[in-house]
Amino acid sequence: MARKKLIAGNWKMNGLLEDGVALAKGVAQEVKAFGKSDCEFLVCPPFTLLASVKKALRGAKVALGAQDVHFAEKGAHTGDISPLMLKDLGCSYVIVGHSERRADHFETDELVCKKAAAAHAAGLKAVICIGETEAQRDAGKTIEVCSSQILGSVPEDSTAADTVIAYEPVWAIGTGKTPTAADVEEVHAAVRKVLAKKIGKANANKMKILYGGSVKPANAREFRRRQPQGCRFHGDCQKCLWKIRKRNKKYGNSFVGRPPAGCNFSGDPDSDAAFRRRRS
Repeated sequence: MARKKLIAGNWKMNGLLEDGVALAKGVAQEVKAFGKSDCEFLVCPPFTLLASVKKALRGAKVALGAQDVHFAEKGAHTGDISPLMLKDLGCSYVIVGHSERRADHFETDELVCKKAAAAHAAGLKAVICIGETEAQRDAGKTIEVCSSQILGSVPEDSTAADTVIAYEPVWAIGTGKTPTAADVEEVHAAVRKVLAKKIGKANANKMKILYGGSVKPANAREFRRRQPQGCRFHGDCQKCLWKIRKRNKKYGNSFVGRPPAGCNFSGDPDSDAAFRRRRS
């Protein structure tokens, strides 16, 4: 069975109530307009908008996800949110290990793994992020870095039903730069190989591996052409994605499942520029 495509938008730290709800309603409207689709859709707004966005998405086949989670069910963790709280709000996904969390909050592979395991225990699907910096890429360490992150960040009992991998090269976030389709294909193949050793070949072959980072109409065709397997865009999925992206342009990034079109990790250009400098 082919892996179903996943189109996911990470709004990052963007959006107040009025415009966040308007955006969510727009996404819902576009998804409904296409009726039956072989794509899954996911939005990940800030914590403050989760409940309101959930309501705005009512009746549309769009999943709700959060951008981070604590590994504990409850306790003295001021400012954090637990997996059960997210589940209670109606979330079905949560992003863990995003490169901005790894850099800004010094999150390690071990911590990301604990968060993913906690998400699984609460019935949430974990979107586990990996990706190399520009310095690591220039040093020829892309595969080494991504493989190490997979080994350290993915719980051993992960399955294709509860885990998604998102490959996001840090150097491509908001820069307009992208790896070639062949480069992405190479990383995805290496990641799937490492996953097979850790969680078994059957699970690895079924697991979605997404790509994010400055994908646009000019290069989407090549990404799609070079990805013979898994989730690639065609027909209504691609058209729907671009409508969603048009509404979503000022709100952070999009992961795209496996890997072809519509990924754009750029949020605020100044913030992204500072983010990249911190990783140089």
